Amino acid sequence: METNGFSTKILHTSYLKKDIHHALHMPIYSNAAFEFDNAEQMEQAFLGKQPDHVYSRISNPTVENLEQKIRMITGALSVTALSSGMAAISNVFFTFAEAGDNVISSKHLFGNSYSFLNSTIKSFGIETKFCDLTDVNDIEKNIDGNTKAIFFETITNPQLEVVDIHQLSVIAKKHNLILIADSTITPFNIFKAKEFGVNIEVISATKIISGGATSIGGVIVDYGNFNWEHIKKLEPLAKKFGHHAFHAKLRKEIFRNIGACLSPFHAYLQSIGLETLELRYLKAALNCKQTAEFLNQQKEVIHVNYPGIPDSRFYDISKKQFGEWPGAVLTFDLKSKLACFDFLNKLTIIRRATNLYDNKTLIMHPASTIFCEYSNDIREDLGIPDTLIRLSLGIEDVNDLIGDIKNALR
Repeated sequence: METNGFSTKILHTSYLKKDIHHALHMPIYSNAAFEFDNAEQMEQAFLGKQPDHVYSRISNPTVENLEQKIRMITGALSVTALSSGMAAISNVFFTFAEAGDNVISSKHLFGNSYSFLNSTIKSFGIETKFCDLTDVNDIEKNIDGNTKAIFFETITNPQLEVVDIHQLSVIAKKHNLILIADSTITPFNIFKAKEFGVNIEVISATKIISGGATSIGGVIVDYGNFNWEHIKKLEPLAKKFGHHAFHAKLRKEIFRNIGACLSPFHAYLQSIGLETLELRYLKAALNCKQTAEFLNQQKEVIHVNYPGIPDSRFYDISKKQFGEWPGAVLTFDLKSKLACFDFLNKLTIIRRATNLYDNKTLIMHPASTIFCEYSNDIREDLGIPDTLIRLSLGIEDVNDLIGDIKNALR
């Protein structure tokens, strides 16, 4: 019987090879190498002519099981699991981009993503043109013959800006550009990337997938819906492998050579986390919406930003793309940096820590932490004022969280 439910698909995804002990959870294959019966089989495996594992930096049964689960729930052509979300982003760019290319993105990004685009790949001769992705004209005027991709976050972190993804898809198709989405804040159960024309999706599996911040990881999802003949670096492979060209370049060269493989133990933890993703997400998102509504009524709070409340300027487009529960992250402003620090220091239940989608509710002051290396002017330009606080809601009882916030505000 074919299954359609999100959680059902995850829980009942078949192993690619049957476990000889019939284990209900894929065991942890923590070994580095795999033995072959003879030299001929070994040769065929190294040539990629038979689907055997040869070395865990390249592929591993436990990691493969996680990839297979994600492939089943997304309908992707291929999935690659890596050691972190930033490893996923960097491997994507090193797979398709080369010196002289440029990409379109927004300044409203996670701090390390902005740093990667603004600094790291610049030293490889790859330019990033930072645009207002909510403005079609601004995007169009920055596209030229060397532009290869549009990179965006479905909900930006921590600015919580929401772009019209269908509009980006139209622009990308018009100019034969790769549309790359970082959908970390909008997990698979609420955002169907393929339906919006996304070609490559990247996720920090450290977040909601890991099942409560148990492990670091990242995922690259290739939907097989881009003609890679439009990308000079991949054109020869596109003629040989068609829609599999990106996957071939990634797995046969970039991923192997950079070596940012996911550990089998972390893959095991994330496979288990994936099974309860929908349950945990819905609880955290409900907590987020109720907390946003509470904060909106507090005189000490200058502004609340959450795409799931009508006050947000992104409410309509967010609801259209992500439904009633657009993430479990909100931000709010107090009157000063001093007020922010005073508030954070008074909390007793909510944890002062940097991460998203832990089972525990986490809070931080972005300007003094993940954006601390930038000047005040640059932070303001990136949408990170000193008055901003980011709150990632967990799965505690919401009344306890609101009580903690109320006490800290007073």
